[in-house]
Amino acid sequence: MTTSLRPLVFDNRFVRELPGDPDPRNTRRQVLGAAWSAVEPTPVSAPSLLAHAADVAELVGFAPGDPAHPDFARVFGGNALMPGMQPYAACYGGHQFGHWAGQLGDGRAITLGEALNARGERWELQLKGAGPTPYSRTADGRAVLRSSLREFLCSEAMHHLGVPTTRALSLVRTGDAVLRDMFYNGNAALEPGAIVCRVAPSFIRFGNFEIFAARDDAALLTRLVDFTIARDFPHLSGDAASRRVAWLHEVAERTAQLMVHWMRVGFVHGVMNTDNMSILGLTIDYGPYGWVDNFDPGWTPNTTDAQGRRYRFGQQPLIAQWNLVRLAEALITVIPDEATLQSAIDHYATVYAREYEAMNRAKFGLLPGDEDADELVREGYALLYDAEMDFTRFFRALGDMPDTLSGHDPLALLGDVFYDDARRDAARERLTAWLARWHGRVSAQPRSASERRAAMHAVNPWFVLRNYVAQQAIDAATAGDDSLVHTLLEVLRTPYDEQPAHTALTGRRPDWARHKAGCSMLSCSS
Repeated sequence: MTTSLRPLVFDNRFVRELPGDPDPRNTRRQVLGAAWSAVEPTPVSAPSLLAHAADVAELVGFAPGDPAHPDFARVFGGNALMPGMQPYAACYGGHQFGHWAGQLGDGRAITLGEALNARGERWELQLKGAGPTPYSRTADGRAVLRSSLREFLCSEAMHHLGVPTTRALSLVRTGDAVLRDMFYNGNAALEPGAIVCRVAPSFIRFGNFEIFAARDDAALLTRLVDFTIARDFPHLSGDAASRRVAWLHEVAERTAQLMVHWMRVGFVHGVMNTDNMSILGLTIDYGPYGWVDNFDPGWTPNTTDAQGRRYRFGQQPLIAQWNLVRLAEALITVIPDEATLQSAIDHYATVYAREYEAMNRAKFGLLPGDEDADELVREGYALLYDAEMDFTRFFRALGDMPDTLSGHDPLALLGDVFYDDARRDAARERLTAWLARWHGRVSAQPRSASERRAAMHAVNPWFVLRNYVAQQAIDAATAGDDSLVHTLLEVLRTPYDEQPAHTALTGRRPDWARHKAGCSMLSCSS
């Protein structure tokens, strides 16, 4: 069914320039020799717009009033197509939890098309939860409100934090119930369904290349590499061989920078499988993610990963490197020089080490060239863990330290950052001494205290989308109250600015949320 909604301009290069699945059936199967399968969204009973990101709507070419058009919810709920849309699901594979999983693909994501805005920017529009595809395996292709709302909000939260990410255009209620076993414990229940429209210049992942390498389809692998470079990395020049090498180095660099951003804001992805790694270095596929509350490098928000903790906070940079090695292995027929492939991996390590050091100095308010800064940083993180302090609130409080500590209890100045009084008291002497050393160091800097404070606040957010806050929005929306969703959508737009009216949204995780479903750890169920 078509729509009278304001038209967008579509230039669907992925389906135009790469081979598609010759089998038109929307049945679960292995798809060979193709990068994509044509499939339309499955209509829902009552699509209604819950929320949209106004700046993303403008970004892809909509006017301010367009989301209010009745057909907007129909299109982005999967019940209608706009002229020029060519919906498809992509074929890819991946390593999941360290093991090759074979064909995966877009099991519940359907790309509608590639929209070109007035500035010539390309934005791929993708519905998540729009029904089954040939890659759905045993799932139904649907998504529930709780996971869709989390992805919608987190995509936008990450963007405004300055973290490379896919965006989110809209969140649509479907009017249909979806059966899910939230904890995979045999207690499946019906939940309200929803569809989020994800937006990115490209949704190509490491796994798109891995699947063709695993199948020894060197021709299609080469074709996909060259297509990706031409469409998504047009600034790279030279002959085909040199462009491929430069491309892999840029992928490694973007991935390193992404990891630094995750570590800076305390974000834990939760499922860093190779099929969840963007070739553009974007945060992609928001599932059981979380922000670190009490600082713990060993924490994972994913119940599926609770035992092995492969994707724990402190290991994310190493996992990203491991994933890059898998990508390099997949490219051996396209870049047939192992030394060149290794140089890209080495480049990742070099960029990450350099940028991570610079990031930490900025977080702690230390300038480049400060002697012993690295030691101060290491001790600071050790104290964050030993005293069980809140990651986000500690760094904001550190930035707000007064010009002099004389006459003050330094721990009282930190405020409500501690989760355990006994651990705070046990670390009191060490922490007090560290704060005195830190304060002496920053006080000796050739910049004013206000300049240092502003610089620290520019990299240490006041607001992050904590799991317990997101869960409150989910609970309210499930009950029919969308007000907190809209409040969060506004608050997350300026996460580095203090917003006194919304201080309650920045509190450390309350005790009641430590073990409540959705407030600390989550499953992959969605």
